[in-house]
Amino acid sequence: MVSRPSTPLVLIVVRHVIPAAVVLLGVVWFALEPSVLAAEGAAGVVGAGMAWWLFGWLYRKGVEGEADRDDEDAVRAFFDEHGRWPTDAEEAQLRRRGATGA
Repeated sequence: MVSRPSTPLVLIVVRHVIPAAVVLLGVVWFALEPSVLAAEGAAGVVGAGMAWWLFGWLYRKGVEGEADRDDEDAVRAFFDEHGRWPTDAEEAQLRRRGATGA
């Protein structure tokens, strides 16, 4: 299994902390003034925080798929060159090589 690089703190803050703070702000806003108008505004703020997190998650899932396609391309290139599918050890080596860019 290929180890994932650690995520920089700034990305964690932008991906998780700020959206959570926006959702919390909406909940606190409604708790401080529980009226119909405040509920509508708070729901909008909570929805914005949840959308922020969801769009980031969807983007990461979309980009993750690119690595799978690159791995498949490397395996197919191996097949074209050698006339057989790589063994598990050879495939792991191809994936490592693709991860390092060599």
